[in-house]
Amino acid sequence: MVFVRRQATAQSGPCHHGTMDFSGVVAATEELPGVEVSTWYGTPGVKVGGKGFCRMWSQREYERDGVDDTEVLVVMCDVEEKPVLIAASDGVLFSTAHYEGHGAMLIRLADVAVDDLADYLLDGWMQKASPKLAKEFEVSRPT
Repeated sequence: MVFVRRQATAQSGPCHHGTMDFSGVVAATEELPGVEVSTWYGTPGVKVGGKGFCRMWSQREYERDGVDDTEVLVVMCDVEEKPVLIAASDGVLFSTAHYEGHGAMLIRLADVAVDDLADYLLDGWMQKASPKLAKEFEVSRPT
């Protein structure tokens, strides 16, 4: 799957950095059909069709991987695109040994631009949405 850029809308607002939390993540998924706020691996997450495509890191994960400078969001991605996305992100995206070889990348919420986060979430949603739902969404998007 190719990384899909979100269509700009009047509601997109400027591309800026800010303190992001889970409520901002949920807000960034509102335009995506079939999403539900839920839990996934015991942490707040967002699913489509019962399949998780993003979730917050748990305290155990922060301790396991020694990250203490930001809230971290796990977002599903194409495993082959993952290294390219991480390399191009100026440190906003990263991975740990636990996620190596898996189609999931980690996002430093303190550092991610709002528009970039929406793009990563769209890509994660596309990974987990049914082919029918993904096609319907693509067809309905403004060009």
